[in-house]
Amino acid sequence: MLVHLSIRNYLLVESVELDFAPGLTVLTGETGAGKSILIDALALALGDRAEGGVVRQGAPRAEIAVEFAIDGLPQLAAWLDEAGFASDDGALILRRVIDAGGRSRAFINGSAAPLAQLKDAAEFLLDIHGQYAHHALLRPQTQREVLDAYAGAQQPAAAVSAAWHAWQAARQQRCDAESHSQARQIEREGLNLAVEELRALGDDLARWDDIQIEHARLAHVTTLLEGSQALIHGLDEGEAAVSGRLGEMGARLDAMQAVDDSLREVSALLNSASADLAEAVHALRRYAGHLNLDPERLGALDRSLGDMHRLARKHRVQPDALGALLQQFAARLAELAASDDLDALQAAEDAAWAQYQREAKQLSALRRKAAKALSKQVTTAMHELALAGGQLDIQLPPAAEPRAHGLEDVSFLVASHPGLAAGPLAKVASGGELSRISLAIQTALSGVAGVPTLIFDEVDVGIGGSVAEAVGRRLAKLGETRQVLVITHLPQVAARGTQHLRVAKQASGGFVSSNIEALDADARVDELARMLGGLKITATTRQHAAEMLAG
Repeated sequence: MLVHLSIRNYLLVESVELDFAPGLTVLTGETGAGKSILIDALALALGDRAEGGVVRQGAPRAEIAVEFAIDGLPQLAAWLDEAGFASDDGALILRRVIDAGGRSRAFINGSAAPLAQLKDAAEFLLDIHGQYAHHALLRPQTQREVLDAYAGAQQPAAAVSAAWHAWQAARQQRCDAESHSQARQIEREGLNLAVEELRALGDDLARWDDIQIEHARLAHVTTLLEGSQALIHGLDEGEAAVSGRLGEMGARLDAMQAVDDSLREVSALLNSASADLAEAVHALRRYAGHLNLDPERLGALDRSLGDMHRLARKHRVQPDALGALLQQFAARLAELAASDDLDALQAAEDAAWAQYQREAKQLSALRRKAAKALSKQVTTAMHELALAGGQLDIQLPPAAEPRAHGLEDVSFLVASHPGLAAGPLAKVASGGELSRISLAIQTALSGVAGVPTLIFDEVDVGIGGSVAEAVGRRLAKLGETRQVLVITHLPQVAARGTQHLRVAKQASGGFVSSNIEALDADARVDELARMLGGLKITATTRQHAAEMLAG
């Protein structure tokens, strides 16, 4: 339930704090006083798009905060907990700050949040029915959405749409396979040739680095052999070999150590160097022993490297990427094989069509049941709203062809008076009648909606007299089970409210501002008298207003 609204520096409002009660709350005021500001501010707090022009002149920013009691909304509590916005006191506070440049920030229970999350939270909290909602009711899409909402069939409708698109995609894939088979055959032949060439390289595709190393060694084997022999000769076999010189130096150091034992460490280091030198010579001999001239192997490696460079140039990749390219070509060949399997494609299309039919038939059954119930409920409401003898007949004619919205169209036909043939809303209902029919439909939908708060923005426009009294009774009855907020010009509706808010303009310091205040019993009489008689309030209009409130 909506509990509190705070507005700062928004349009004509400098500062407003409002507490809301259960039941029916009415909001009145003279034309142009700013009654819709309240609804617009609420919409911003619930995630609507903001512009810098909404900030009150001279103020750096506008701020709107709204508090809801959510004890009876376990799904919303679970959503808040999952999103990290949970509150321990059963309250939800949404806040929106808009600066003069149009930038805005949003908060849920004090934590920053994107606008999408404000909108997600709003779906649990309230519905706003704008003053022109009845015009949207003329569109077939809106009529279909209304029926699906009443039937609780939004998810089945979404499933039908998804199944229809899946069927269309499968159908298109099959048609493409039939009409482009020659182009795919040419592509497949080219890919087969490329795959054969790449597979002919065998394991070499994965050994690019190893092949390069082996080829470099074989190409320079003579140089490597000569270098190894020269090193062995200089280190161990020549007349001036390093090993011999180290032996001589070691013998002299041993003689010196016999005189001065402090040379022990130097002697150990020299002995270690001699051992390392011997190990190095041994390793060089092993290395030289494995170096063999192998012209055949060198030629094979030359051919492999040449083939890999040629194919790399052909496919415009680096040689080390040829292995991945082979996998890519093989995967594409598999796709082409699958796309050319017309039997499999037809089977997939048939399966998608069957799935669509199953989903669509289930949706049709929900719609047929809901169409009867909604027609009956709205017809009863129309009688209460001074359309005696009128009726709503929701028709479900078969669609010309299966569509994303299902197997049938949805058409709202109405007869506004007895004896008149039912016809489309746009051709049969007048503006005032359409407004009342829309209100009847909206209140019927509100009976199945899960949101606890409903807001009606001047949906009673264009009616008066006994019709206005019927509208007021209808809204008051709705307020027995839901929290309802209504912006109205009709005293008959305003008199039915359990809470009455008034909007008035006032000028101060060169600025014009709107002020919203809750009215007590006496002030309500004055406001209803104004609505009944205009600016001049007489004893008669005041008495009439008091009688309306008492009744």
